[in-house]
This record gives sequence, structure tokens and C-alpha cells, in this order.
Amino acid sequence: MAEDNEGTKAEVVQVESKKTGIHGEINQILCKILEGKDKNRILRRNIKGPVKVGDIMILLETEREAKRIKPK
Repeated sequence: MAEDNEGTKAEVVQVESKKTGIHGEINQILCKILEGKDKNRILRRNIKGPVKVGDIMILLETEREAKRIKPK
């Protein structure tokens, strides 16, 4: 887990799919961890709200990864 509850910086490297979730409000992205013990690791995450490649976000934990969403 992150030190001192401050979180870990991660950069968005790819927006995988848009409009997931029940109401289409969730984006699935790939993000690269910029610091800490998992530095340079690529994670798939589900996030809510607008996002674009290059955005920096704070992850409270880097242990979990979202499952890939398969198109129907």
C-alpha cells in the first residue's frame, strides 16, 4: 500500500474503452506507476470521469487491477 496515505502518482498511457458500467460513466484505462515500489508497472484501472492520455492521477493503492472488458 502507499506510504503515509498520500497515494501513488500514475500517468494515463492509453484509454482502452469508453462508456462501461451500468450507465456508461466508467472509462477503462492503462496507467503507468511513476513512483514507489511498483515504479514503471502498467495497470488497467476503471475510473469515473473525463480522462485523456498524459493525465496524472493519484492511486490510493496499486495492488488491484481491473479485469479487461470484452466487447459483446
